[in-house]
Amino acid sequence: MQRRQFLALLGSLAATSAAEQSFATPPHLVEPVHRVANAASLAPSPPVKLSALDEALMRARRSLANCKSTINDYTALLIKRERIGDTLGPHEYMSAKIRCRKVVDNQIVQPLSVYLSFVKPASIKGREVLYVEGQNNGNLIAHEGGFKGRFLPTVNLPPTGTLAMRGQRYPMTEIGLENLLVKLIERGEQAKQLPDVKAEMRTGIKVNDRPCMLLTVTQPTPRPDLLFYQAKVYMDEELNVPIRYVAYDWPAPGQEKLSVIEEYNYLNLKLNVGLTDADFDPNNSKYNFY
Repeated sequence: MQRRQFLALLGSLAATSAAEQSFATPPHLVEPVHRVANAASLAPSPPVKLSALDEALMRARRSLANCKSTINDYTALLIKRERIGDTLGPHEYMSAKIRCRKVVDNQIVQPLSVYLSFVKPASIKGREVLYVEGQNNGNLIAHEGGFKGRFLPTVNLPPTGTLAMRGQRYPMTEIGLENLLVKLIERGEQAKQLPDVKAEMRTGIKVNDRPCMLLTVTQPTPRPDLLFYQAKVYMDEELNVPIRYVAYDWPAPGQEKLSVIEEYNYLNLKLNVGLTDADFDPNNSKYNFY
């Protein structure tokens, strides 16, 4: 009798133990500690805060993609100032019409087209320059304004030739918002490699009453391959394109006001205005090429 009770007790304990094991360790919870760790690893990581320079580069790439996909043409008052050699020229004001270069399946379906009419200073007022990619044997068409314009004829010039480049830092083939964005991205990527580069981003800045984001990049240590000490890029917050860019040289000891190397402003910018071939025709009756 005692032996049967003892065996029954053993059987009961064994059954209870098996039941407990079956509830405590079902197949999908065999390693609960590891599952907690795995669940934590699958949780979304907190967003990584970009540096000011990285954020600016991201914005510039988006802006460039937007230009290529959605902007066909634009007009603006282009104001530029450039240092040639050791001489900083005056602000030059130009009424600009620009039709963007468009490529489909590696074929140019809309060539870069540029018309500039110089407004001031008086020495160049009335000058007109016109360039259409792939036309006129690759040459630009130009005539002088002011007093010289009364005597000098309309000329065809290679954009990178000596006469066309006189007083210019860049050829006319590199004008426009897209080309400016490409340069900004290239220079930003170069600045990222420098250990002492400084970048600051500010919002709420206005240029000609347009709300802008301002990126300031400073490269304290001069190097032969660097083009500026400090650059300021003003990105129109609504249009998502740069409308002002200024680059400064490294200051001399004790120098407080920075010296301008180059400055470009696209004011009164109007996008997708519907420019036509007539806007880039030198025989347009509104122009004075011939």
